[in-house]
Amino acid sequence: MPSVSLVGERDEAHQKRRRWRYYAAASAAVTATAALGSVAVDPASSWYRSLDKPAWQPPPQAFGVVWTPLYISLAVAGGRALGAAQGKDRVRVAASLGTNLALNAAWTWLFFGCRSPRAGLFGTLLLDFSNAELIHRTWRVDRTAAKMLAPYALWCAFATGLNGSLAARNR
Repeated sequence: MPSVSLVGERDEAHQKRRRWRYYAAASAAVTATAALGSVAVDPASSWYRSLDKPAWQPPPQAFGVVWTPLYISLAVAGGRALGAAQGKDRVRVAASLGTNLALNAAWTWLFFGCRSPRAGLFGTLLLDFSNAELIHRTWRVDRTAAKMLAPYALWCAFATGLNGSLAARNR
């Protein structure tokens, strides 16, 4: 019969492997979101260059610099929250994260793909609501993970303001 310490070590190793599956799943989902969303982005298009943009809009290359760490923190927070949640809470966190990622990728298709700042504004407003819901749901299972989502939510709120300005300036 194995000693208690060996059983405990095996259980701990199993828990670590299980935890890493949540990080891997969240990372894969975030990576797919970034890839799918980036297909539609074309800041060099004549349509985008012709838009009347506010003076406070960052240069196009800044978006990649900002989004990379935001996507990393989103993947880590998602993995952490999924690992901390149990039962129905895990299903709810996964659904909330999945919805958020779908809305994230959809924005680029609404804005760039449809060439519509108004459609993009609608999409980014939905994403803002989804961010609030994701943070709320994550807070209930892992407050550190929820705090890690704050920069993402703040950047999306900034993007909503920028998108709103573009929609107003380019009717």
